[in-house]
Amino acid sequence: MSDEQQQPVFSIEKIYVKDLSLEIPNAPRIFLERETPEVNIQLHTKGERVDEGMYEVVLTATVTAKVKEKTLFLVEVQQAGIFQIRHVPEADMDPILGIAGPTILFPYLRETVSDVVTRAGFHAVILNPVNFEALYHQGRQQAEEKAKAAAVAEKTEDTQKVTH
Repeated sequence: MSDEQQQPVFSIEKIYVKDLSLEIPNAPRIFLERETPEVNIQLHTKGERVDEGMYEVVLTATVTAKVKEKTLFLVEVQQAGIFQIRHVPEADMDPILGIAGPTILFPYLRETVSDVVTRAGFHAVILNPVNFEALYHQGRQQAEEKAKAAAVAEKTEDTQKVTH
């Protein structure tokens, strides 16, 4: 194989909105509210292989705005991208799908959320920048802690079975 074939490849093949939903459960009365809403934003990422050397990364944002207990709106956007990734060590794939992909998709997601909320008749919601590297490492640490806790619980359960 030539050196060129072994060079790592990372390219954007397609960026698209995979899913989009908007709910305004208390319309039209909610438009009469004058209080500033409390806005809750949740982000989730997922990456998976879809074909040889092709991967899909999905960045999901759920934005909920409430005044007291009344929901003004709920927006969920799945911004996705198909990336060509070749000649990359397997150990590097998880960080690429969990950090690089979401970082590329985030500006598109932010624009989609802002546009949908504005078109729904509300003030724009501008998502603050996100450090996907920090989120990735935080998620890995939580997964490791959960696995350790499960292993300890299983060991304790096995010990209890033996002693009884």
